Amino acid sequence: MKPADLLPRPFRSKAAAALGSLALALACTSGAAQAAATIVIVNQNAAGVGFNDTTPVAPVGGNPGTTLGEQRLYAFQRAADIWGATLTSNVTIRIGASFVPLSCMASSAVLGSAGANEIWSDFPNAPRANTWYPSALASKLAGEDVATPGEPHIIARFNSRLGLFSDCLPGSGFYLGLDRNFGSGIDLVTVLLHEFAHGLGFQTFTDDETGEEILGVPSIWDYYLVDNRNNRTWVESTPAQRAATATTWRGLSWNGPNVTAAVPQVLTASPNLAVGGAAAGAAAGNYNVGDATFGPALTATPVGGQLMPVVDQSDGTGLACQPLDSLNSLAVRGNVALVDRGSCDFVAKTRNVQAAGAIGMVVADNQPGDVASLGGSDPGITIPAVRVTQADGIKLKASLQRRSRTQSGVTAGLGRDPSRLAGADQAGRILMYTPTIYSPGSSVSHYTTEASPNQLMEPSINTDLTHEVTLPRDLTFPLLRDIGW
Repeated sequence: MKPADLLPRPFRSKAAAALGSLALALACTSGAAQAAATIVIVNQNAAGVGFNDTTPVAPVGGNPGTTLGEQRLYAFQRAADIWGATLTSNVTIRIGASFVPLSCMASSAVLGSAGANEIWSDFPNAPRANTWYPSALASKLAGEDVATPGEPHIIARFNSRLGLFSDCLPGSGFYLGLDRNFGSGIDLVTVLLHEFAHGLGFQTFTDDETGEEILGVPSIWDYYLVDNRNNRTWVESTPAQRAATATTWRGLSWNGPNVTAAVPQVLTASPNLAVGGAAAGAAAGNYNVGDATFGPALTATPVGGQLMPVVDQSDGTGLACQPLDSLNSLAVRGNVALVDRGSCDFVAKTRNVQAAGAIGMVVADNQPGDVASLGGSDPGITIPAVRVTQADGIKLKASLQRRSRTQSGVTAGLGRDPSRLAGADQAGRILMYTPTIYSPGSSVSHYTTEASPNQLMEPSINTDLTHEVTLPRDLTFPLLRDIGW
């Protein structure tokens, strides 16, 4: 008989409730995916609701369902087919799923939640002893279903009211088509692919806020999470050290061999703001920036000109939320405009400085924090835009104190730095999402938001994502391979 500490150990995971940044569910349909892995949904809805909702709807985007419930199931099947064709397992993966009313407001809503229903250690054929694995992966590695009889491997809950009621994010419901023509909606298939990954094991089961392991046992993830300042893995770290890396911007990397080998063929050169010129002084140098989801993509050939601030507020800031006046227009014409975040969206600011003749735009953040991108969409925008932190914005503004109405003597080049990969550390390993302000449900168990192109497993669903989970577009499956899939 095996010693007690080597007997298979289950733990009912609370991961589905914990992963709340995207807070979406994972599921397939009542039919099995015909692929290398079979994925089925265990429909946990009562008659007439959720997957059984008989509300008539018109077929949309390749989804032939004629009721709301049928279309939900069909979208799940597409996600199941994609993951089923990617994974290998001789154990059917069961997902207990339902659509239920969740917390809602007119301007925000909980979309859902998902994760492993149980986690297991010391099961037959476990690659690492005394290590937690999600139920679906443990079953694959064991070659037999280790889940508690009657229990699904993954549990998921979606918001059944999303976009359908005036008090639940109206106009931004789930798009149930399969063609990505989601408009202002939320592409359900993309969300499902993301949440499938969490349930399959794209998450640590160690508490990323306190650094404490469940019952003193590490997650399989913890062998590959590495503090890139000292190359210490989470398994080698104390709880306090783990918690510290979870709130150290750019401090935590993924060290798995499959992901690291694939990073150079997936990630592009890092977006960069190069500042120079005779008047730049202490502001001269290269700046980490967030690029924009609108306008032309940054390239290795920078768009450059003199950096000129927009000043349209009594406190000396420039919001650029209205068409620029004559003095500000004169300042930015043929130059790169420096504006402040706030009061209106990034697209509106860019549209206004572009109309005034600017050739590019830099947005300075209005509150402390890490580098973040500029969201939005407008096909009419033809100039590049980037975002810098509040601290870097202050530094840039200091260099512009002595200037004429049309010249500053400070140059700005918006482009890409071929010596760095967007979203990777200096060793070429992809960074994890570790904002300096801890984000429950998002920190650690996602890739960095600095990755370019955007990755499926970032903490938010970006509009440019495809339905791909593999190379050469996406690094999700390589990570699952690192942990044993």
